[in-house]
Amino acid sequence: MKATEMREMSLDELDQKNQELNKELFNLRFQMHTGHLENTARLSQVRKDIARIKTIMVEKKV
Repeated sequence: MKATEMREMSLDELDQKNQELNKELFNLRFQMHTGHLENTARLSQVRKDIARIKTIMVEKKV
């Protein structure tokens, strides 16, 4: 997801997306440790999306 798309979302939507991505990150880490993860690049994508969401949430709160 691009930052421009995230900036158009409300704080509630961003918070919900953040929760979804955290659950996905947990599942990806679990798959990685059990040896079932096929797309290892998805881990870094999810972490970066979480960081973008947190940054935009701070920008909107100020």
